[in-house]
Amino acid sequence: MRGRARDSHALFLLPGALAFLAVVVVPFLMNTGVSFTDWRGVGTPTWSGLANYRELWEDAAFWASFRHSLFMVVAMAAVPTAVGLVLAAALFDVAGRGGGGRITAVLRACFYLPQVLPIAVAGIVWSWILAPENGSLNELLKAVGLGGWQRDWLGDPDLALYTVMAVMVWVQLGFPLVVFMAGLQRVDPQLYEAAELDGAGWWRRFRHITLPQIRPEIHVVLLWCTIAALKVFGAVYVLTKGGPGGATDVPSYFSFTTFFEKTQVGYGAAVSTVLTVIVLVLTVIGLKLQTRAEDGEEGIAR
Repeated sequence: MRGRARDSHALFLLPGALAFLAVVVVPFLMNTGVSFTDWRGVGTPTWSGLANYRELWEDAAFWASFRHSLFMVVAMAAVPTAVGLVLAAALFDVAGRGGGGRITAVLRACFYLPQVLPIAVAGIVWSWILAPENGSLNELLKAVGLGGWQRDWLGDPDLALYTVMAVMVWVQLGFPLVVFMAGLQRVDPQLYEAAELDGAGWWRRFRHITLPQIRPEIHVVLLWCTIAALKVFGAVYVLTKGGPGGATDVPSYFSFTTFFEKTQVGYGAAVSTVLTVIVLVLTVIGLKLQTRAEDGEEGIAR
């Protein structure tokens, strides 16, 4: 009977497995194969072995784009996670005191709104706001007497990356906030009540109760957001197209331009393969660290 049940469960998993094979595994293997060739996108690919990877290792433009992706990890993972934690704890505290449930729901929806907006729409709106001439931000600075602070926010090589990072913090903040508020729902309210009776302030309750109790959610958010940061493409494409002068280029956009603008398909495939491997390695490491942390907590609980 158990064998039959196991076989019936496997049948339910079969469609998803076939879709994963067709959409993820097969294209990845094909892309990896192309990365070992010299190909312009038409004609017959010429086998080149590891030539693309050797060129990639010495390509300063690729390493610059990879450094930019580390900045994106800060903007899309580290900062939203930290700010989302504090905001979630504050909103949850307001809701828990009564009378703030509706306000909390509205604020949570407002913070999450950028997540549901298409990145193309958000990018176009921000490009209008940050436009050097008649942009809302520069006009606002001028109106409040800070005209000297007006800048070409997306056109200045020294500012463009940080400007894109600020936009991505705005885009990404809602996801950690919602996940953490959902995680706080399972925390026993008596823990907070006991700590408050003992005289613990908000920060001590946050540090000694909130953080330990929602550690699994923190691991998930950090892993998910880090992967999203390494794969970021749409925002860079809409806001800056990797410019000015490559100041905001990231590996995914670098691969795109190599594929479709320079038509160096084999080299672009090598960039994509390296990026995929990095994401897979980080995912495996993150999952193992999360599993180890959860096993350690279970051991302490016993």
